[in-house]
Amino acid sequence: MSALPTPKPGAMPDAARQGLAALTLGAIGVVYGDIGTSPLYTLAEVFGPATGLRPDAASIVGAVSALFWALMLVVTLKYVLLILRADNRGEGGGLALTALATEAVQGRPQLRQGLLLLGVFGATLFYGDSVITPAVSVIGAMEGLKVLSPQLEAYVVPLSLVVLVGLFVVQRHGTHAVGRVFGPIIVLWFAVLAVTGALAIAQTPGVLAALNPLHAYEFLSTRGSHLLPVLGALVLALTGAEALYADMGHFGARPIRLAWCGLVLPALALNYLGQGALLMQDPSAIDNPFYRLFPQGLVLPAILLATAAAVIASQAVISGAYSMTKQAIQLGFLPRLPIRNTSAAEAGQIYIGAVNWALLAGVIGAVLLFRSSSSLAGAYGIAVTLTMAITTVLTYFVVRHRWGLPAWLAWGATGFFLLLDGLLVAGCAVKFFDGGWFPLALGLSIFLLMSTWARGRTELRQALQSEGLALEPFLESLCADAGQARVPRTAVYPVANPELVPQALLHNIKHYQTLHERNLLLTVRFDHGPWVEPAERLQLQALAPGFWRATLSYGFMEQPDVPRDLAACAAQGLAIEPAETSFFLSRETVVPKSGMAHWREALFAALSRNAGSAADYFRLPDNAVVELGTRVQL
Repeated sequence: MSALPTPKPGAMPDAARQGLAALTLGAIGVVYGDIGTSPLYTLAEVFGPATGLRPDAASIVGAVSALFWALMLVVTLKYVLLILRADNRGEGGGLALTALATEAVQGRPQLRQGLLLLGVFGATLFYGDSVITPAVSVIGAMEGLKVLSPQLEAYVVPLSLVVLVGLFVVQRHGTHAVGRVFGPIIVLWFAVLAVTGALAIAQTPGVLAALNPLHAYEFLSTRGSHLLPVLGALVLALTGAEALYADMGHFGARPIRLAWCGLVLPALALNYLGQGALLMQDPSAIDNPFYRLFPQGLVLPAILLATAAAVIASQAVISGAYSMTKQAIQLGFLPRLPIRNTSAAEAGQIYIGAVNWALLAGVIGAVLLFRSSSSLAGAYGIAVTLTMAITTVLTYFVVRHRWGLPAWLAWGATGFFLLLDGLLVAGCAVKFFDGGWFPLALGLSIFLLMSTWARGRTELRQALQSEGLALEPFLESLCADAGQARVPRTAVYPVANPELVPQALLHNIKHYQTLHERNLLLTVRFDHGPWVEPAERLQLQALAPGFWRATLSYGFMEQPDVPRDLAACAAQGLAIEPAETSFFLSRETVVPKSGMAHWREALFAALSRNAGSAADYFRLPDNAVVELGTRVQL
């Protein structure tokens, strides 16, 4: 695994400077769709066949109480109040938190490496959630058709696929555009959740006893052998909490907190209480307590609104997957992929086509494999709860070693949340053979790709270093050769190790017997933080007559633009004219040998061949790039 670079102070994202109201509306539209659609299926699963529960009054009050306090403890206390404080200069998500945790223990290399592996594994599990969430949310909404007429059941899967394909097709327009459209819709959705729930509560106010946490404790403590299945069902109400943190860079922590406390939590609580009130009146409504809250004439409009909300639920994890992928690329865990910024105002709003279409393929596969929200509920949760537990562990190192809070407080909070996480993981583990294997298999496959790429890049750097020439002696001998021809242009040689001679420079001299008048050895590095101050972007150093070393630094959420940022060299005495500049890139062809397992070498070689162009990634001009190949044995 490659090490994370050293952090520097960075700039806050532009989200902090946008209007609070607009950002809060956008956060409602993008961040809270996932957790907002949980009422479609959660309570029905709590009373499903696997839990052995009967919908009597005591069980209903206890189940609703457990749902309410799970939202309060896990989402409100853990994520909204605590985890959102662990922002990496505005960015959130598993890899941003991993960067903070590893930086906090940088003096302990073995622990740092272990946390790095743990954080990357947690990030890969998020991709499994990104596949399951759209599938279960949209199918759960479409299953309302069965309430209208049992004959419509055959249309649930085909219509779900149509909706999902449409969602992924519009992603190229960007999170900002999608959030602006979805914001008002999801506000209406939460308003409907609150109103329908409140009306049912008014008819059966006894359900308000569920607000007493003692009912939740009594309910869970008396479940016996059915406790774990019940916990596995309760987890469905919490899915989306991790996406809440991963999407923080898109909108900022304050709008996300305002949206949760001002609208989302009250609406969810009222709806779960309302479903409980309905079941206390009519236990037969357990087949679909959400849609049974509506009069028959309003079921179709409710289905349409629920479908729109389900699409929004999918958006939370899709945009989170984009952010996670960009961080992984910048930190060296994935090959370069084309990344398109979709907002001139907010750098965190991006679109990655390869991720978009890979997620769509996975979602379609999940829909065709499981074919119902109940079957998908078996697959749902295990990846989410493992990610939650990993987040808790990483947060401890931030709280204790970065924030400097007392050990008793850090251990106490971590132990409490780990206990909750452990119970939820155990509850979902019993569903492993009912579909829980699916997101785990996806996550482990992506972890294999990430770890192979990071290990391969480390092996590649070591191979190049062992075969490379030290820069200083080379420059001394080169400058001593007065007969070396010089071309009156500027050559830029990107190089990973600034202490070695770039392979492209060696090729230029060996094959063309030519040296440029001005030679710039360029190293691009990515910081531990998401943003780098403009004043710290460029470092320039004169090495020898006609030779300079430049270092460009970027945050892991920034898009490199080498020609733009090299223009700042003029202020330090090196004018780089674009029309007189060529970029010479070394393109390594990996030849598997014996450094890693053979299958991993072959996998890394395949990833290298299909990695995105360095010229495109660093925004180099097409008519000024020369690529020179090098074969490297691992």
